[in-house]
Amino acid sequence: MKKKNIGHKIKEVVPGSIAEELEVEAGDTLIEVNGQPVEDVFDYHYLTNEEYLTVLIRKADGEEWELEIEKEFEEDLGIVFENSLMDEYRSCRNKCIFCFIDQMPKGMRDTLYFKDDDSRLSFLQGNYVTLTNMSDHDIDRIIQYHLEPINISFHTMNPKLRCKMLNNRFAGDIFPKVKRLAEAGIEMNGQIVLCKGINDGQELEYSIEQLTDYMPCLKSVSVVPVGLTKFREGLYPLEPFDGKDAAMVIDCIERWQKKIYKSSGCHFIHASDEWYILAGRDFPEEERYDGYLQLENGVGMMRLLYEETRQQILGMEGAEEEKVSSILKAGKREISLATGKLAAPHMERLYSLVKEKYSNVVLHIYEIENRFFGERITVSGLITGTDLSMQLKGKELGTELLLPVSMMRSGEKVFLDDMTVEQLENALQIKVRIVKSSGCDFVKALLGLDDEEMEKEDADE
Repeated sequence: MKKKNIGHKIKEVVPGSIAEELEVEAGDTLIEVNGQPVEDVFDYHYLTNEEYLTVLIRKADGEEWELEIEKEFEEDLGIVFENSLMDEYRSCRNKCIFCFIDQMPKGMRDTLYFKDDDSRLSFLQGNYVTLTNMSDHDIDRIIQYHLEPINISFHTMNPKLRCKMLNNRFAGDIFPKVKRLAEAGIEMNGQIVLCKGINDGQELEYSIEQLTDYMPCLKSVSVVPVGLTKFREGLYPLEPFDGKDAAMVIDCIERWQKKIYKSSGCHFIHASDEWYILAGRDFPEEERYDGYLQLENGVGMMRLLYEETRQQILGMEGAEEEKVSSILKAGKREISLATGKLAAPHMERLYSLVKEKYSNVVLHIYEIENRFFGERITVSGLITGTDLSMQLKGKELGTELLLPVSMMRSGEKVFLDDMTVEQLENALQIKVRIVKSSGCDFVKALLGLDDEEMEKEDADE
């Protein structure tokens, strides 16, 4: 039975947009574009890209308006929907042996337990998807609308092993779909979550070799170590990687990088920063990251941060330099920074770059142990407010505590355990400053720049 077209409820209209000019309002419903029903965000973006279109809107009182619109190609109408996908989110059908959500404690907010595996989120937000719940119809529409990039969680190119790792007997059937995307010229990126003794070693070698067949449409593939929390009772037995393991993974990847670069001019396969930190090796030079295609997977974040920090320090001049002099001439600026075990030594290195030029800046760097999820979780983004409060209490914090934005829930000043920044400030009796991920923001936070803007932002909230 064909699904009845009930339309899509409009949540918000962007000020100054085409939709506002045509008196479209929050609470109205989009019914059709160019006489066609809109299934989801794929249809909406495709149908509204044209220069001339007709939009059918149902007003809150039931009256229907047919709006004829002339605009620039790809110009947005300025409509925000209640659901960004304009359809129900597709949850994951897999039961992966390495799933992080299965390793979370009970009692956290419900949204943290939702396993998304929606290819539309890959297009919109960069999420990685397994493709196991994608139909041929979905692939058809991606190709028809040329929606890219699509980010794919491969994990292995061995079909039987993929079925085992994803606990899904259909998980090995995705490769014809990937081939269709590649043949249609759809840009893709890939990732491999590496599990010790399962998809590493010769399996990793095989996967890299097979993945190169999808080049050049498959632009890059990252290899990241599995994250293991202390909440694994009853789950598949997985072991953590050690420094020796990490060195072997890096050697494998760098060997393939050299081979692939000779034939294609790109490095293609990348090890996440965690491998280099675990192995005690320096990060690759900037050129080997191919433009940082896998930053969201932790590939090249520390190298980029180092380069941006160095450039920001060297580029300080004029009014900005005068302001720094004004801040520091009264005496030392003493502040603190809390971060995860992985990043702590490298933040010390970044601080030393600043200290060489601005000796009046004193930064206390505190490595936070993840007691909430377990000591094996060493990234900053999974540190909770509770761990920060408990481990920083009584420490020498200076006048301000700097925290990376990765610790915050997206768009909010709330930690993973629902503690707010304000609650942490009250517990520690210190001003907390959230620092964005760039080297420029790191340097400005250390030097006390943009304090007025930060205070104005807090006041507006």
